[in-house]
Amino acid sequence: MAVRSMLDEMVGVGDAVLLEPLSEDNFLDNLQKRFQHDEIYTYIGNVVVSTNPYKTLPIYDAEMIEKYRGRNLYELPPHIYAVSDLAYRSMKNYGRDQCIMITGESGSGKTEASKLVMKYVAAMSSRSTEVETIKQQLLQSNPVLEAFGNARTNRNDNSSRFGKYMDIEFDFKGDPVGGLITNYLLEKSRVVRHGEGERNFHIFYQILCGASPTMLKKLKLENVENFSYIKQLDANPEDAKSFNEVLNAFDIIGFSRSEVDNVLMLVAAVLKLGNIRFKAISAKNGMDNCTITNMEEHPEVADICEMLSIKPHNLTSALTERTMTARKESVTCTLSANEASYNRDALCKEIYDRLFTWLVNRINSSIKVTTQTNKKCKVMGVLDIYGFEVFEQNGFEQFMINYCNEKLQQIFVELTLREEQEEYVKEGIEWLHIDYFNNAIICQLIESPRSGILSMLDEECLRPGDVTDATLLTKLETVCGKHEHFESRRDTRFLGDKTLPHNAFRIQHYAGKVTYVVENFIDKNNNSLFRNLSTAAFLSLHPLLGGAKGLFPEGDPLTTMLKRPPTSATQFKASMTALMKNLLMKNPNYIRCIKPNEVKRSSVFSSDLVRHQVRYLGLMENVRVRRAGYAFRQKYEDCITRYKMLSTKTWPSWHGPPKEGVKQILLKTKIDPEQYEYGKSKIFIRNPRTLFKLEEYRNAALHDIATTIQKTWRGYHHWKLFQIMRQAQIVISKTVKRHQNQQRYLKLKSATIVMQCFIRGWKTRREYRKFFRANAGKVIAKFMEKYVVYLYLTKTRDSLPSSSPIDKKWSSCKYQFLSSTHPILRDLFHKWRCMKYRKGLTPQRKTELSEKLHASNLFKGKKSLYPSSLVQKFVGDHVTLSSNQKWRKVGGGAIIIFADEGFKIHRNNGKFVSCYIVMTDNAVLLLEEKSLKQKCRVAVHDISGVSFSPYQDGMMILHCKPPAESKKHKGDLILNVAHSIELATKMSLLVEKSTNQKL
Repeated sequence: MAVRSMLDEMVGVGDAVLLEPLSEDNFLDNLQKRFQHDEIYTYIGNVVVSTNPYKTLPIYDAEMIEKYRGRNLYELPPHIYAVSDLAYRSMKNYGRDQCIMITGESGSGKTEASKLVMKYVAAMSSRSTEVETIKQQLLQSNPVLEAFGNARTNRNDNSSRFGKYMDIEFDFKGDPVGGLITNYLLEKSRVVRHGEGERNFHIFYQILCGASPTMLKKLKLENVENFSYIKQLDANPEDAKSFNEVLNAFDIIGFSRSEVDNVLMLVAAVLKLGNIRFKAISAKNGMDNCTITNMEEHPEVADICEMLSIKPHNLTSALTERTMTARKESVTCTLSANEASYNRDALCKEIYDRLFTWLVNRINSSIKVTTQTNKKCKVMGVLDIYGFEVFEQNGFEQFMINYCNEKLQQIFVELTLREEQEEYVKEGIEWLHIDYFNNAIICQLIESPRSGILSMLDEECLRPGDVTDATLLTKLETVCGKHEHFESRRDTRFLGDKTLPHNAFRIQHYAGKVTYVVENFIDKNNNSLFRNLSTAAFLSLHPLLGGAKGLFPEGDPLTTMLKRPPTSATQFKASMTALMKNLLMKNPNYIRCIKPNEVKRSSVFSSDLVRHQVRYLGLMENVRVRRAGYAFRQKYEDCITRYKMLSTKTWPSWHGPPKEGVKQILLKTKIDPEQYEYGKSKIFIRNPRTLFKLEEYRNAALHDIATTIQKTWRGYHHWKLFQIMRQAQIVISKTVKRHQNQQRYLKLKSATIVMQCFIRGWKTRREYRKFFRANAGKVIAKFMEKYVVYLYLTKTRDSLPSSSPIDKKWSSCKYQFLSSTHPILRDLFHKWRCMKYRKGLTPQRKTELSEKLHASNLFKGKKSLYPSSLVQKFVGDHVTLSSNQKWRKVGGGAIIIFADEGFKIHRNNGKFVSCYIVMTDNAVLLLEEKSLKQKCRVAVHDISGVSFSPYQDGMMILHCKPPAESKKHKGDLILNVAHSIELATKMSLLVEKSTNQKL
């Protein structure tokens, strides 16, 4: 099956490098045209530009993954799977560490793009149980981190409020063996405050909507309807579904049940902490103090103390007081209501931020490479980090995020130019320099060690004296005011600019100008808590919160923390430096995400919004750099495969060097030699028109080839039909001729057989006449004898008696020579019907007959009662004792062989005593009729004999053996039983079976 190339039937231009003419408007029109036809991916060389469709497209299934597996980048239409496959194969086959950098503004689809990359990489590896476990752990880290680190903003329903870089490590087979996640600058201020129409982090809503009533009760969230930190609960069925997915992800990653409970307990505690209110009170010294509102009636404090395992006094004092230590002296002062509220918010933000860092570290401990794995691993990094942000009011978080994007843009430009230049040098092609904007000057403005904004911010946070946001702005205006990319109202150039507030400064980023309000810059950069809060958290008995290994190790009251913790700016700058160093060591792959509109609707393309993103992402510069020398380049082998039909020397196959084959193609098409250049392994085409001309030649050649193929096929098809018809005519002719000859042969054969029959009959009759004349008397006598035997057997068959063995009838025989045969036949018939009767007997009937036979041997001719007992069946349990509930209790599970009513006769006075006479499989019992109480018991092996009178009575004497020990012998039993014959018979059989002795 032919594979559709990027250039076949494409909407617009699949690779923006081939745009002609190249302009920003043309670039935007191409993106819009492809977007409206659901072609959301466009190449810039090997860079993928992804436009968020805001709908689900059927282009990510397993079939599509297989389609892009092992394909060249230009072999198929643009897709994120193509870049993922290129990075994976480069890592696996050539041992080059890779990184895939996904950038774009909030709402452009970066998080979904990172998921698709992970999905493709997971599909490429093997399906062994161990590898599947690692893959699932890597994939399931996404739901957990999204729940705790993503939130809904006005621009994006699932906006990442932290940066994430994941290194996936592979073995020599290309199977993942582990990974490492690095997180950057969680927007912890969102915990206590977020914009109108936005939401807090997802996990808060997921717990409240998805947790079971039992879990809510355990988290003490069942009776609280309004939470200060989430404004109002936006009930969404997806939150409940997502919460179950998060719990499932915890299990797959390897979190224990107690760990999950502890994490959720801290999240619930943060929610409840936000509901604590403070009221101002006046102290005796005139200072403003505060206390918790209605603390006695308010259940929040008690609940929080129980959830965090903190003593109530420690928590309340930490929230409402501050202890300062100087020169080994401690001073405690009470905070005002506003200061206490700020103190509470700071604690909540710090708990959540450190909990998120703990989650990342805990996930890393589960997905890290094991020691058994080979030390040398190949690495593929996936960078999913916040995009450039420009809000109506931008603060500290936006400043740090945009600084991160400046660094990424810088590395993007450097790596793109370096890669382009390296390829030209490698292929021996002369490279033309192109001017581009280098944003290194902006990075220096922000991160310069002495005069950078971050350095000024740290100096203000660390210097003694009255430090405020206003003093910070003054210092920035003094140090950076003359910088060409820094603007403030103090500068005479911007005194009349009313769009620039007095408490703000503006930076001209590579993506455009952004105004930053300096409010809370100092507080957010300090990144420290009051000592009281750290100590209270340290003293908690909560497994995650307290202790030296908890989230607040600096709160240990036994240690003195003289060194201030590093500021947020210092930490973020260090993490950015480490990230840049890591990325520079890897081969880069880029996915540039674009948000088409602000309303999050499909099929809506806002040109102005996209134009802004195209500019700040530097996409046009990327295209110009790519086209600086040559717009298109392709390996000789791939070029021959695509254009070999343009020359008769290369069609249908070329067996020489690939480069020579390409030369033959270009000579045949008469392309201007100035429009292309031969590299060592690739052909470089300068102008896109040249490529399109080759495509036109190829389409025309394919049309001619298709015509030739159709002509050849039709000729072959009709020749094949003729051959089939010719073969059918031969078969029909052969079949008719065979049938005619068969009919002729059958007629001759039939005539021959008739003639043979007449001749053989004539011969047989002639011979028979001769024989009959010579032996007529003997033949007649022998025939008559056989006829008499036939009559005898027929008569005997017709007069056979019934099949009953006791039927003694038998016909008489009037032929003297058969008199000895006649009794033999009678005996044979009798044996046959006896055998047939025996085979028809059931096991129960056989038992009954054997008992009757044994009774006959015992009593026939000896007792007058015996003949009348022949017609009576041996029932066994005549009183249905086995179904009696009392017997089940006293019988002990014994099997009843015989049970009947009877009398025991005393030897002394001849008195009759009514009782049940029961014989089990091991004893003879005499029981009371009502209570079934045992009156007498004789074991089977103790019975020595039974005596009967010869008359019609049921009297019997049961002879018992004297005991082996010197005990008194009670003597024999005299019984009167209605079914005495049956009892004696069963007893005799039981004794013989048990003792092998006859009674």
